[in-house]
Amino acid sequence: MTRVHDMGGRFGDGPVQPGPEPVFKYDWHARALAVTLAAGALGQWSIDRSRHTRECLSPGDYARFSYFEKWISALADMLVDQGIVTREELASGQAAGRSPLAERALAAEDVAGVLARGGPSDRATQQAPRFAVGDAVVTRRPARNLHVTGGHTRLPAYAAGVPGRIVHLHGAHVLPDTNAHGLGEAPEPLYTVVFDAADLWGAPERAGDEVTCDLWDSYLRPA
Repeated sequence: MTRVHDMGGRFGDGPVQPGPEPVFKYDWHARALAVTLAAGALGQWSIDRSRHTRECLSPGDYARFSYFEKWISALADMLVDQGIVTREELASGQAAGRSPLAERALAAEDVAGVLARGGPSDRATQQAPRFAVGDAVVTRRPARNLHVTGGHTRLPAYAAGVPGRIVHLHGAHVLPDTNAHGLGEAPEPLYTVVFDAADLWGAPERAGDEVTCDLWDSYLRPA
């Protein structure tokens, strides 16, 4: 079973209405992004764990929350789970004392450099790629985490059990399925896989349309 966030290809949500939108519709959206990045600089969780925490919001909240409400709600959950703040501190908006992580606070003058460096996930590994560019593959089905029942995975449900073709090899990268759960980085070869839109959706917008996904080695098998 997939979580409520895995919505690709789902019917019933209405048409997508693309159009010009501001980066931040409200002032608090910018603050939500800023405090999430600042908290991430404390080094207490990985990007994979933060994604999984957003996925674990209750289905009712996930469905009604806006994008940045999901971000800030998941951040509150991680701060409490890690013991960085208490529920009482969140409710009052006041810290009970100086945090032991205060020295790791991200200074304003360091923000540009930190963002420019990013958080590279490429790693050295002895695992050789099983596939080469041009190889035909099939994604595993169902799209589930093999290490943690109900855990995080980057294989979307709409692409599970579908034939595709390798078009690029990115080298080895941290495996989200383990890293999101504190089980280690377990790097694997990462590929870009191209799918025929008709294989994914049945009735594509145009014949010949394609969809690409970046997928880890353990998500794939030879066609």
